[in-house]
Amino acid sequence: MDILNQIVEVLNKEEIRFYKLFALRQQGNSERKDLFLLDALRKNPDASDEKIFRKLYPDGDKNAYYRLRNRLLEDINRSLMLQHYEDEELLLIFHQLTVVRIYTAKNQYQLAFHFLRKAEQKALKTENHEILDIIYGEFIRLSNELMVINPETYVSLRRKNSETLNRLRQMDDLLAVVSYRLKITQNFGEKQNSLMGILEETTNSFMQDAGLAASPRFRFKLYSLVSQMLLQKQDYASLEAYLKKTIAEFTTEHLFNKTNHEIKLQMLTYLVNSLFKTGKIDESLQYSDALHDAMLEFNSLHFERFEIFYYNSLVNNYSTFDIPKAISILQDLLQNKNLRKVPFYELFVYLNLATSYFDLHQYNQAIRHLSKAYLIDSYKKADASLKFKIAVAELIIRYENGDLDFWHYRKDQIVRENQAELDDDKHLKEKELLKILIKAAAEPDGIKSRKLRPSIETYLKVWENSEQESEVIRYLNWLRDKIK
Repeated sequence: MDILNQIVEVLNKEEIRFYKLFALRQQGNSERKDLFLLDALRKNPDASDEKIFRKLYPDGDKNAYYRLRNRLLEDINRSLMLQHYEDEELLLIFHQLTVVRIYTAKNQYQLAFHFLRKAEQKALKTENHEILDIIYGEFIRLSNELMVINPETYVSLRRKNSETLNRLRQMDDLLAVVSYRLKITQNFGEKQNSLMGILEETTNSFMQDAGLAASPRFRFKLYSLVSQMLLQKQDYASLEAYLKKTIAEFTTEHLFNKTNHEIKLQMLTYLVNSLFKTGKIDESLQYSDALHDAMLEFNSLHFERFEIFYYNSLVNNYSTFDIPKAISILQDLLQNKNLRKVPFYELFVYLNLATSYFDLHQYNQAIRHLSKAYLIDSYKKADASLKFKIAVAELIIRYENGDLDFWHYRKDQIVRENQAELDDDKHLKEKELLKILIKAAAEPDGIKSRKLRPSIETYLKVWENSEQESEVIRYLNWLRDKIK
């Protein structure tokens, strides 16, 4: 697919409407080949050039057709620029710098000066030092034409900005080196690979500006990099230790404030989840309380955004030792109107209710809540892989419920509807589990049959170290319980 087709494909309805107004405003309401071409590409992105060309140019002028395509591409980009230049600060700054150049070319230096100052204000507000470097250069250039501009002022400002820019570039360079070293380190538990040791050694080796290590901006960026790296590695023990140390330091040094309060809430959320992952349930619940207290700070700033994470931490922790308490929290969540704005929150609640009742061996209740999950909008919008795993969970629950006639009916239906997922190697774990379930459904002793023991033990061995986070029901835990 060429560039024009790709651009047309990503245009939304509002952008299409704006473009048509833009195009008609440009050239009146005569026969518009560009609008016909646009509509043709929208309706049928795979339509052949030859077919559209014959419709537009029966006389066979292909050069005219290609000129039309190029004009449409350029006009769409102009329309998008006109429509969106105020959507974000950076685009607005670029727009104002373009206006400055236009008025400079017209020798309207006072107008150029006016819009250059506006661009400077926006760049200062967004701390965009790269753009400020360009802006100060424009001021110095414009000082040749306007006596009101003292070039010494802007030479000084550009020098200071360059120093800041150099520090930021040094920061980015250092973060890149830290990122690389963390990626190639397999185990932070080894003495020579300790997380804190790598951070300290790298910072000392590459630090040219002694003040950079103390910079709050640098330290928050370093936190973001390290936490994301440890999350990707699923090294929750190292993440827990790093977060405890970092939160304590940031608190002692009073680095947390209203502006970065969202980062503080994120750090506490990561710590709560890390403690849960490392099995420190009591401590995880203590930090859940700390997270809730922090959510109330600054007049409950960001409270709604982090509410779902707070309740998720409670459900996760109580599910390990007090399932009725977890169910009570989930039932309350269904009545929480604030959370209805959170994508997939209802699906989260119903799936957790289903698995909680499953853990209590209340299989009818588990099926009832799983059936409710099928009816909500967030399930319909869910990824096909998640839907398949929900279906596998249903088969496990229905198997435990003992209605094998209906189980066989649902199994055939699920296999038929999820053939693409069954053919995908990333779902091999589910595919092998289904084979065990099908054999179990045919055995008088079910899944506890001696005939199935070797298959189950092989399955447990093969998938022993596999990731289980995305499973609705943990397959390995369930199978281990069955063969105890």
